[in-house]
Amino acid sequence: MKKGLLIILSGPSGVGKGTVRRKIMEDESLNLVYSISMTTRSPRNKEVDGEDYYFVSQEEFQRHLDAGNLLEHCEFVGNRYGTPKDKVEEQRNAGKNVFLEIEVNGANQVLSKVNDSGVISIFLMPPSLKALEDRIKKRKSETDEAIRERLEKGRSEMKLKDNYSLEEKL
Repeated sequence: MKKGLLIILSGPSGVGKGTVRRKIMEDESLNLVYSISMTTRSPRNKEVDGEDYYFVSQEEFQRHLDAGNLLEHCEFVGNRYGTPKDKVEEQRNAGKNVFLEIEVNGANQVLSKVNDSGVISIFLMPPSLKALEDRIKKRKSETDEAIRERLEKGRSEMKLKDNYSLEEKL
């Protein structure tokens, strides 16, 4: 059986990665499975444990990290995020194309660790920084400080867009 692709979708917080992911996942002909990341943050409105993220404690996250079961991981705005390696490889080995929606540093970790040709990486760009700020504020789930941090990080992440196979502007 042919090993599945690893498709990475990345971009600044608030750019619309979740919206794009949900639309792409509707196309059954792509043979996609969504790689669900772990996080130690609390769920936002309408987020479902086991569908959007695995919401875990700091201790459980650390156990996965210590066991070498995270393909990538990071800490952002006081919360930890990571991709369970065993789940990704299990699906790819079964011939499924695994779709990762992850932040930029995580994408760079994956790109440096996965040494096969079956990787496609896509960077989503916002139309402007103002549009990005408006999208984050519209969530109504962030403090002013968190919004400022996300925008600062977004500016630096956009400089890395050339590390990806494709760049798409929303």
